[in-house]
Amino acid sequence: MSPSHTVLDVIRLRYDGLTPAEKKLADSLLDHYPVSGLGSITITAENAGVSTPTVARMVQKLGYKGYPEFQAHLHQELEATISNPITKHDRWAARAPNGHILNRFAEAVTENLRETLSSIDVATFDGAADLLRDEKRGIYFVGGRITGALAEYFFTHMQVIRPKATLISTNRSSWPQYLLNMNAGDVIVIFDIRRYEQELATLAEAAAASGVVIILFTDIWASPVSRYARHVFKVRIEAPSAWDSSVVTLFTVEALIEAVQNATWDKTRERMHSLEKLFERSRLFRRQESGDRTN
Repeated sequence: MSPSHTVLDVIRLRYDGLTPAEKKLADSLLDHYPVSGLGSITITAENAGVSTPTVARMVQKLGYKGYPEFQAHLHQELEATISNPITKHDRWAARAPNGHILNRFAEAVTENLRETLSSIDVATFDGAADLLRDEKRGIYFVGGRITGALAEYFFTHMQVIRPKATLISTNRSSWPQYLLNMNAGDVIVIFDIRRYEQELATLAEAAAASGVVIILFTDIWASPVSRYARHVFKVRIEAPSAWDSSVVTLFTVEALIEAVQNATWDKTRERMHSLEKLFERSRLFRRQESGDRTN
């Protein structure tokens, strides 16, 4: 079992090989993950409407020695998703190597990239790129308090490549207006990393109900938004820092930008030429305004 696989991943990977009773248990666990597996084995069985032996058999089939080990993994995931920057820093500091921070950070980021690339499904990547280059679809971008910068970066490039690109405001109270303008088949790209923001899940639920397609960038523990998303990029974010690393997330974003740009290069080149002419005009306007102020 890969260290980058969460319990959620394992259940989904082994789901087809489960018995009907075990699938019933798996569905119960997935519906309220990870809280559904934090109770005793008896409570977990009762909540799923299966027997206690069924729980014991299924967790072993998933690759765990028993229910205590299965539950320990859930606790570790939960702790990881709610850990704040101070906790993260203290945890890293306690086991930090003696090497220079540049080396430690490079090693962590390289490992993040290696693990993320090994888990990204090419079909997921290509499917997301196809959606983003389809000019019949409006595309929207939104992120959280930190990841909003990544959403803006993605939007800035995509609005050059194609029309109908919109950056959703950080003002949550204005989100209903954006939802009003979304049509079935439009795409919303959401960034939601651990310490997940409930407002993003609410936005995703409402958008999905209107037929909007969701592309999600999240961490290996998976934001609640994932239940509404068609394509999910689960990126490794651990770093020897109080903050999560955005390096691999940005790498994936830039790879998608290039995939869309390369597939639509003739149109993109024309838009770039037009944009450069507009930039030149805007510089002339600024010089004229400067001259007016000095007269």
